[in-house]
Amino acid sequence: MTAATLDDKKLQELEEKFDPEMRFRPSVPPATQIIKWLLITLSCFHFYTAGFGLLRETTHRGVHLAFVLGLIFLVFAASKKAHDNPRPSSLLAPGGVPLVDWLLGLACAASVLYIPWVFADLAFRVGNPDLSDVVFGTILFVTLLEATRRSMGWPLPLIAIGFTLYALFGSYFPGLLKHAGASWSQMINHQYLTSQGIYGVAVGVVATYVFHFVLFGVMATRIGLGQLFLDIASSVAGRYAGGPAKVSVFGSAMFGMLSGSSVANAVTVGSLTIPAMIRVGYKREFAGAVEAASSTGGQITPPVLGAAAFLMIEFLNVSYQTIIAAAMIPAFMHFFGVFMQVHFEAKRYGLRGLTDEEMPRLKDSLRQRWPTLIPLVLLIGLLVSGRTPYLAAFTGITSCMIVGLTTQVSGNTAKNWVLLVVLHLMLAVISFGDLGPHSEWIKLGIFTVGVAIALAGWKLAGITGRIPHAVLVEAFETGAKYALAVGAAAATVGIVIGVVTLTGVGFKISYIITTWATAIAGGLSAVVPSFMASTQSLTLFAALVMTGVVCILMGCGIPTTANYIIMVTVAAPTLVQLGVEPLVAHFFVFYYGVLADITPPVALAAYAAAGMAGSDPFKTGNMAFRLGMAKVLVPFVFVFSPSLLLVAKGFTWFDFTVTFLGCVFGITVLAAALSKFFLVEMKRWEQMVCIVAALLLIAPGLTVTLMGVAITIPMLMRQLAAWRRVKAGAAPAPA
Repeated sequence: MTAATLDDKKLQELEEKFDPEMRFRPSVPPATQIIKWLLITLSCFHFYTAGFGLLRETTHRGVHLAFVLGLIFLVFAASKKAHDNPRPSSLLAPGGVPLVDWLLGLACAASVLYIPWVFADLAFRVGNPDLSDVVFGTILFVTLLEATRRSMGWPLPLIAIGFTLYALFGSYFPGLLKHAGASWSQMINHQYLTSQGIYGVAVGVVATYVFHFVLFGVMATRIGLGQLFLDIASSVAGRYAGGPAKVSVFGSAMFGMLSGSSVANAVTVGSLTIPAMIRVGYKREFAGAVEAASSTGGQITPPVLGAAAFLMIEFLNVSYQTIIAAAMIPAFMHFFGVFMQVHFEAKRYGLRGLTDEEMPRLKDSLRQRWPTLIPLVLLIGLLVSGRTPYLAAFTGITSCMIVGLTTQVSGNTAKNWVLLVVLHLMLAVISFGDLGPHSEWIKLGIFTVGVAIALAGWKLAGITGRIPHAVLVEAFETGAKYALAVGAAAATVGIVIGVVTLTGVGFKISYIITTWATAIAGGLSAVVPSFMASTQSLTLFAALVMTGVVCILMGCGIPTTANYIIMVTVAAPTLVQLGVEPLVAHFFVFYYGVLADITPPVALAAYAAAGMAGSDPFKTGNMAFRLGMAKVLVPFVFVFSPSLLLVAKGFTWFDFTVTFLGCVFGITVLAAALSKFFLVEMKRWEQMVCIVAALLLIAPGLTVTLMGVAITIPMLMRQLAAWRRVKAGAAPAPA
């Protein structure tokens, strides 16, 4: 698309405005260089360990967390006012960073590294911490909450503080929530010296999986893979009615494979699609909403997904292939739902597609950028083959480096192709080869030789690539920056998990939810026919509604990953008690956590898109929620019909086929009802019929699906007759 788009500076401002995780503090030398090389060192640490072997668990998590939390005090200002009014370099603010922030960063890093340092003696200290344990643990506890506040705002630290107060003063709580209470020493012991708290599974997953995929996404974008995806989307969907909006759906789906951030996805893709949507006639609120709704799908789109997918691997002890397979159909349903509403809206208002001049030439784009697909193919190949996700990410990152530095957008010579092939063959040996007991050292040797060959190619043969070397360094710096906030969130969520395991409050909350759900089901059973839903199903439905509402409310203030971890700890056990398979329960809370990005009043992705569209943020958020209705309904579907997740227990092709077709038809008629258009403008009674039919079609079970089909027949007949009259040149029937 050739329309004028927002420049990089404006896009960065939008990301910072609507996503606190991207609000980085400006600095001046020497702080700029110190921060830069600390970030690059962090990326290099993860890159090396992913390819050549992780460190001992406690050491690996400690090094990761020390860098992440220490850097947050240098990268994020203490307040928005301090961010907007940077200080000049002085004795009290070296490099524009206040001296107190340098000291807090060092204190935080020291308190984190204290655990690996005393690891040999740690087994004898758990349960009986000495004074130094309590002191260092307290320092980490306080500085962690401050680091999280700086990088993503108050909500998550306040939740952690609330859980901590519950652990300390449990004896003052009423009824079922009452417990004996813990002393501060006991709290620090559990949160700091064990793997049940701050150093728990959440930090482990970020340190071994999430960081690497964030870095891969940045690298893949830098070499041009994201632009290739957008060009493919434009070529596939751009020429049809409402083309730019359909490009937004397809482009966000593909770009989402690289980016786990809804806001970053909305800003990057929306900078191209939103102006084009407005130009062809979409209302500004609708244009922003389409991009926001599409962008939230990035976190649920295989193969990369968001950080929560890697947490599922640890919580459920399943393979990554299982998570990818389970995510495929629900992700399709989300994008299909947005696409159908976009289509009906375009038909209703007679909106045009893109002209040939406005669309990129796919043939030229593929010729220039096809090498950028190599890293993604290798990444997917390794994931599917059963290798560890961090090895797959290492291979993808390395391949991005090779493609970026050895191939050009045009004018590649034989030397370019030879270097590309040779380096990838060496990478294949590192990634796929089993090289015996000293495999790590042999692979490191091969990698070193590869680096030497690459340097010789660049220096002696004069080979240049599509990105300069400086961009590679910048990508390592930026990738580490983007991973800071999620690292702090994972550690802070560890506090919440620690309180749950220390006090047993999770079981108490499960009991409360189950009791309420049973009471609600008793009332519903009086009005819902027994052949449509049993009392047990109604109880589960009520529990799902309550869980979904809490997920959305929690998601209004905290990131998707943190939301998922908390809800899995607190609410998912309730669903499992009611007969839901753990995989299905985890996917349910994951989907509803993501939904918060387009749910007012705090719909970050929608607000970012509204900033680019020049529309009212609240109206854009409401419209985005409407467009994302498939994501609202489909989680209920796969709970009652797990076959939709493909790999859930009890999968049968019959159940899958009935549920899949029912969802496709149901989402289509629901999209028509919400858009007030199917073949022609809809009458009010047709909208009502479609809404009822959609709920029946989407509901699992052949009987209710056939009922939904039957209900739609009068609407279809009326629409078809009216469409024929319009086509024949007769006046359209009054709406």
